[in-house]
Amino acid sequence: MRSIARVTEELPSSVEVFFKAEHLNPGGSVKDRPAVAMITDAERRGLLYQGKTILDATSGNTGIAFAMFGAVLGYRVTLCLPSNASVERKRILQCYGAKVIETDPARGSDGAQEEARKLFAASPGKYFYADQYNNDANWQSDYEGTAPEIWDQTEGKVTHFVAGLGTSGTFTGTSRRLKEYNPRIKTISVQPNSPFHGIEGLKHMETAVVPGIYDPALADAKLEIQTEDAQTMMSLLSRERVCLLAQVREQTFVQLCVLHALYPPDQWWSPSSATARSVIQRIILGGSCC
Repeated sequence: MRSIARVTEELPSSVEVFFKAEHLNPGGSVKDRPAVAMITDAERRGLLYQGKTILDATSGNTGIAFAMFGAVLGYRVTLCLPSNASVERKRILQCYGAKVIETDPARGSDGAQEEARKLFAASPGKYFYADQYNNDANWQSDYEGTAPEIWDQTEGKVTHFVAGLGTSGTFTGTSRRLKEYNPRIKTISVQPNSPFHGIEGLKHMETAVVPGIYDPALADAKLEIQTEDAQTMMSLLSRERVCLLAQVREQTFVQLCVLHALYPPDQWWSPSSATARSVIQRIILGGSCC
């Protein structure tokens, strides 16, 4: 956890904003957690062993984690990835030796899942299909790890948690555990405001194939964000040298838990609300936030 007091100095002194520094994980994202959890769970249950190939659909980050751990553990890795994923992600996957099958960008992660299911159905003995969108080990990794860390590192003072929705594992697992610690904690999910968007890794749940692990009842508030706003925020923060972020998805979290605490919902991202926009431009919530 890292405080971002330097860029939130204009907020009331009673408000503290932290980001979860998941970029410090070996693979560079929060997705290292579910990837290693799904591999470990599969090995324990006899679903994954030497000679099997790890297969999954990914928008990038979980795939990078699978590829990294696969290289270390000696597993071949095959990943179905929308072809419009960033060049950087594709290069990293290639460096780890993963086989990448690019899928229709218009179908997003849903299309990648369809291709992964076809491969598994054709050769079930060849693959361990991780199926991160429906694998309970995904959200359980955040239930067992991310949430307790947030609780301990904030000394139980966390009041709001914000996360984007892709597989929904981070949001589901962390929110579920935090609410067990304190039912008054507000959990806020974030997603693109349109089925056609440029925020890699996130789903527009109303039009996408909904992950089996997603629990919408956990969200106290559901926020939507435009791709252009996310890109503008990323550019702004990079120019101000607050943090150089490689993934646009990190900026979806600027639909702020702080605004949820300080302002009524109709002021969170209202063009007429100069105060709300000013606060948004001063805060970064990376990965997960409380």
